Amino acid sequence: MLKTDELKFDEKGLIPAVVTDFYTKKVLTVAYMNRESLEITLKEGKTCFYSRSRNKLWRKGETSGNYQHVVAIKADCDRDALAVEVVKDGPACHLGTDSCFNDYVYQSDELKEFSIDDLYELIKGRKTEKKEGSYTTYLFEQGLDKILKKVGEECTEVVIAAKDEDKPETVFEISDLCYHVLVLMVQAGITTADIIDELKKRHVVDKKVKQQYMK
Repeated sequence: MLKTDELKFDEKGLIPAVVTDFYTKKVLTVAYMNRESLEITLKEGKTCFYSRSRNKLWRKGETSGNYQHVVAIKADCDRDALAVEVVKDGPACHLGTDSCFNDYVYQSDELKEFSIDDLYELIKGRKTEKKEGSYTTYLFEQGLDKILKKVGEECTEVVIAAKDEDKPETVFEISDLCYHVLVLMVQAGITTADIIDELKKRHVVDKKVKQQYMK
């Protein structure tokens, strides 16, 4: 385990910190720390940075409530940059977005990033900005009963494929189910963050129960 004395701060006493989401691994922001803000971060378990524009310390979430709970901090091979993994309470960006990195400068046509969050936002867009010929838009136009019917049908298809021990078909049907569940989530106003938060709660409870039985 490195000591903070082994880190290399620049001539202004700062070190860059790349903050990523512990669960999604998405880059949330890049900020700077000085020795004091790093010590506060280590002591409080929440990110504290040094604002170069305001020349002062700032605790992430102090005014917004969007705290970042630190899971791990790693130094690079030169000891002059930090990677900070966090569990966040809300948007990382002051603009209210999940991450500060949203505007592409370049993107490969062959290799494109994909995430459940991206798919969720695409589905959400089909509800707010209806697209002619879109199956997703059709589901929203038909309403909740139609969406629930499709979710039920896909559940049955998953069970049948799994019972037949047909892995490719099971993967195909689970993918269909995931898509339709996302449509239901958008319809119900449920976000992916809501689901992750619920799973996090269960994970913590599960660990506590496990520890109790290990005593």
